[in-house]
Parts: sequence; structure tokens; C-alpha cells
Amino acid sequence: MTKEYFTALAKYSNWTDNIMMDWLSQLKEAQWEQQITSSFNSIRDTVVHMVSAKKIWLDFWTNRPAPAYLSTYFSGSKDELLEIWKNASCDLENFVNEYPEESYDQMIAVTYPDGRQAEMEFWKTLPHFVNHATYHRGQVVTMLRQAGFAEFKNTDLFTYFILNT
Repeated sequence: MTKEYFTALAKYSNWTDNIMMDWLSQLKEAQWEQQITSSFNSIRDTVVHMVSAKKIWLDFWTNRPAPAYLSTYFSGSKDELLEIWKNASCDLENFVNEYPEESYDQMIAVTYPDGRQAEMEFWKTLPHFVNHATYHRGQVVTMLRQAGFAEFKNTDLFTYFILNT
């Protein structure tokens, strides 16, 4: 794994998140909160999980003391959540740009929401993070369709590379 590859993954993740934030900003409150069966019970709850994951991985990677999952305490508005997401996206890009390539084998300590702990090399965690976000973005697209939203564009990695290289 190279810095160039990880930088591209971080930029791709942020690119797709920005597109998704644009879609979400167009939703009515009823669509945002609508109960839809999926891994989480609404677009709101799925997006809270996604933003929480982005923030917690940044906390794990920077060895932040006592990281807390946003999903355990967030009760704000859609606009507040989108602002947190935008800030986390900037933090991700800055982190990946500054993270030294010689530290890619460094073990990252992870605490699960239930308190269990694990460790994994950094180079394995970043692709996991990107894959996790892609999985939930796919769910959100399906949920958005069910909520009546239809203004989509392609956000896959191939399209990102075609448009941005």
C-alpha cells in the first residue's frame, strides 16, 4: 500500500460523501425520519451511523483518549449532522495526507461500542473504513428511493477515477 493509494481512497470517500450530503440536504424532514427497514430504521439513523464511524476511526487513528461513538449521543438536526460530516471529511483528508507511510504497519487500537477491544494494522483499517462507508451509502441510496428521492448520479470508485485523474 502506498500513500498515493490511501490518499486516493480518502479523496474518493470524501467525494462520495459530498455527493450524498447534497442529496440529503434536499430531503424533507419526513423523508429523513421515515421508517424504512434496513440495517438502521431510517435514513437519519443510517447517516448518523456513517458519520459516527468516520469520526471514531479518526479518533482511533489519532489515538484520541476516550473516543466516543457519535451515534450514542447525537440528537441534533440533519443540518448539524451534515456539518459534523463535512468537518470529519476535512479531518480525514488532512490525517491521511499527514500520516507517514512508514507507519502503515502500526497497530491501531479499536474499542467496539460494547467495550470489547481489538488491534489491527493501519493499512488494513483504512480500506475497511472506505468499504464500510460504501456499504452504507448503498443502503442509503435504496432508502432514498423508497422515500421518493430519485436525483442520483454514479458514485462508484471507477467513476471517481475517471472523473478525477
